[in-house]
Amino acid sequence: MKLVFAGTPEFAAVSLEALLAAGHEVTLVLTQPDRPAGRGLKAQPSAVKRLALARGLALLQPASPKDPAVLDAIAAARPVALVVAAYGLILPPSLLTLPARGCINVHASLLPRWRGAAPIQRALLAGDATTGITIMQMDEGLDTGPILLQEAIPISADDTAGTLHDKLAALGAKLVIEALATNPVPRAQDARAATRAPRIAKSEADIDWRNPAAAIERQVRAFDPVPGAQTRNEGVTLKIWRGRTERGVSAAPGTVCAAGPDGIVVACGVDALRITVVQRAGGKRLAAGAFLSGFKLTPGARFGPGNG
Repeated sequence: MKLVFAGTPEFAAVSLEALLAAGHEVTLVLTQPDRPAGRGLKAQPSAVKRLALARGLALLQPASPKDPAVLDAIAAARPVALVVAAYGLILPPSLLTLPARGCINVHASLLPRWRGAAPIQRALLAGDATTGITIMQMDEGLDTGPILLQEAIPISADDTAGTLHDKLAALGAKLVIEALATNPVPRAQDARAATRAPRIAKSEADIDWRNPAAAIERQVRAFDPVPGAQTRNEGVTLKIWRGRTERGVSAAPGTVCAAGPDGIVVACGVDALRITVVQRAGGKRLAAGAFLSGFKLTPGARFGPGNG
């Protein structure tokens, strides 16, 4: 089938690779312009751009897909469908009905739950037991179009945004191939059940130790690998990468109750968090014991606002 593909990060590249492996003819790829990344903030190509170049596919990186030249290029490609996966730019209404089968979106949640840019992180933060992939026929709303296919997967107790991303990327690739092959009948979403998944704000990475330990543990997993849940001690920013709830501990929130090879126990609003993997600014992720060999931290120390 002749397709145009629009996507940007690794999540999208997995779907593009699957479409090519399934024998679809991808006549044009849209991805976002190169963005500054890394310590040197040099412009870096997206995962989709790297794949498109490696496979010799026609590529456009418009600042906006509303550019008339972009619409002309898509029309000239004569796609049967336009497949979208984590593109990150809003398609104009005129494009939605241009292909014969319209625009099909690969979304990383069970719509109508978690409409928006950060469905994986929001599902983890909320403590959802399941998530999944929705293949959706796009309309002019934000993830409001009718559902073509859905499949759920469980969220395990140790899933991070990174591990869940990889599971959902693989599932999305499988389902979009199935949707194109079977052309399922669309069914409307129940708008009354909709929840929003806005982009993660930088401030959300800061740990508020007044929250229950279970909520902070979910925050740690939701922000791994980026942006990383963080706190401060004596002027030093620390990123917390792994922890588990410790019950039966009571102290002022943010107080270090124990620090040793088995972890750093920090009191929370309810229970405590035993931190087992931590990183100081500019350093590497370390197990608690290795971290404490180079960072003085004793019971009674404080984490959080007002501590540096």
